[in-house]
Amino acid sequence: MKYLDEFSDPVLARRLLDQIHAVTTRPWAMMEVCGGQTHSIIRHGIDQLLPDGIELIHGPGCPVCVTPLEMIDRALAIASRPGVIFCSFGDMLRVPGSGRDLFTVKSQGADVRVVYSPLDALEIAKSHPDREVVFFGIGFETTAPANAMTVHQARRLGIRNFSLLVSHVLVPPAIAAIMESPSCRVQAFLAAGHVCSVMGTDQYPALAAKYGVPIVVTGFEPLDILEGIRQTVVLLEAGRAEVGNAYPRAVPPAGNLPARAMLEDVFEVADRTWRGIGMIPGSGWRLSERYREFDAEERFAVGEIHTDESPLCRAGEVLQGHIKPHECAVFGKECTPRNPLGATMVSSEGACAAYYAYRRLELVSL
Repeated sequence: MKYLDEFSDPVLARRLLDQIHAVTTRPWAMMEVCGGQTHSIIRHGIDQLLPDGIELIHGPGCPVCVTPLEMIDRALAIASRPGVIFCSFGDMLRVPGSGRDLFTVKSQGADVRVVYSPLDALEIAKSHPDREVVFFGIGFETTAPANAMTVHQARRLGIRNFSLLVSHVLVPPAIAAIMESPSCRVQAFLAAGHVCSVMGTDQYPALAAKYGVPIVVTGFEPLDILEGIRQTVVLLEAGRAEVGNAYPRAVPPAGNLPARAMLEDVFEVADRTWRGIGMIPGSGWRLSERYREFDAEERFAVGEIHTDESPLCRAGEVLQGHIKPHECAVFGKECTPRNPLGATMVSSEGACAAYYAYRRLELVSL
């Protein structure tokens, strides 16, 4: 991508690091909300270059990782039905459910297809009017507009054999839940730049004021992250619980207004369960009444499927920032990318996968 290399410039990175060191006078703990930021931090060793005492806590910002186990099992139940074409992005196929994953179901004869856009699934539905076509719609505010547009198009075009299995979650309620946890150590947040490119920043000042924490919108390249950390440390040192924007080239204050209008039309706020965390009130979307006929969960009556997590997997504690991945006793042993116990190991944005891929394998005594 043009101009991408300039955001990895080692000379500029050193200057930003020097500025962070110069302004830091005490320990601080900040959470990067996005899994993409986590991978960039670990890949480039940014956390190891910061001043002693500045801790980066890995938050629940991986959309695959926070998709609840029962939703995976609901997907498996739908995909296994005769006459169904189940469509998903590729990163969901290896996420383990209670006893199997979508790859396993596919190997057993189910019609499971990887697509690159929900609109691809809609085209499949148009081409197969005798089949039920389901798209697995997961993720944060970033991926929701495309899913909303697809359902809107299905309704407009009268494509009734298409439905959406919805597992969308929202970042601001998760920040509130983290801050209200009795064991919370987070003093500031690096907010996810791609989420804010859609939703803007207007939801964050109230959170910053209520919980007394700075929130700085941050991008994903090394210089983006270092500038986000620098702005955050400046606010922390000054005792200012404010919102900053270290990603202005992609994030206007109001976000993407047409996308927000589409989301408001197609979805409504609902309570959502987060994998490893539990129920967070008002933390997700479901299809609004106008579009409820396209809800796969209702169409296939799988809403009553409930499951329990593996007792060995501590992914929930990783997602909440209570432990680092290598502090889990099964990390790199019983749990690896080839045999994952939890979604944080299988997802391309999961913290456990990042630690494994970039050789942060040191085990800590528990």
